[in-house]
Amino acid sequence: MMTTTRRIIFTTRGIPTSDGAGVKLTRMLGTQQLPDLDPFLMLDHFRSGNADDYIAGFPDHPHRGFETVTIMKEGRMRHRDSRGNEGVVAPGGIQWMTTGRGLIHSEMPEQAEGRMSGFQLWVNLPASKEMIEPEWHDHPAETVPVEKREGGTVRVLAGSTKEGRQGPGRSAGDTDIRLLDVKLEPGATFEERLPEEHNAFLAVYGGSVTGLAEGEPQPEVSDPAIAVLSQGEEVRVQAGPDGAEFLLVAGRPIREPIARHGPFVMNSQHELRQAFEDFQNGRLG
Repeated sequence: MMTTTRRIIFTTRGIPTSDGAGVKLTRMLGTQQLPDLDPFLMLDHFRSGNADDYIAGFPDHPHRGFETVTIMKEGRMRHRDSRGNEGVVAPGGIQWMTTGRGLIHSEMPEQAEGRMSGFQLWVNLPASKEMIEPEWHDHPAETVPVEKREGGTVRVLAGSTKEGRQGPGRSAGDTDIRLLDVKLEPGATFEERLPEEHNAFLAVYGGSVTGLAEGEPQPEVSDPAIAVLSQGEEVRVQAGPDGAEFLLVAGRPIREPIARHGPFVMNSQHELRQAFEDFQNGRLG
């Protein structure tokens, strides 16, 4: 029986923007071109060697109804929240925060100079989990498995790989998130198995990749861009002449209505209004 290889069916460039107190970043998912890809709501990429681009950070702000995943490549970010949690995400580490019924938190740089780079991914929660108690987990670099493959490396941030390694990140939403950070040498090929029903995309943040699905030409996708993949059992891509760095992000779709505005993601406008009312009246976190 033949394996179905996923095709690149849509690409979109990241859009420069700012968030928080003026942090400059590239919004890769959560744009007009690609508002979401169930169960993923947003992906921001921040990278700069100019402290003015990031030093103001993300002061206190509320969340309810989804999860945030912070992936640090360079630099350090301190997290504090209204539940009394506090910690620093350092290079190579990730933080997985389930906002659930709500909290107020801040994310502030732990440095005044040098490079800072990384990602924040927003993952939706099903209605049955939107109002659970918040949770917060730091996973330092030494807890993240690294696979050496021919022509590259794979950091396993969440889910399992075809080699059998399991990443430390866990979603509370039963969406079986797969999150891999891949680096390839020029011309190297990357292959990975995925559950056929999962939605998946590549977020290219260095160099370029070309899809290797059989039977039709595939576009080249270069930094910074998203490549949405078709359904299938396998991902196969090849790095361009300058190599490639990308995230492979996959998850089981929730298939529920989404009502979102700013820091809140719920299933209905009524729930969204309730979230704002709870925040305004001090009942959030």
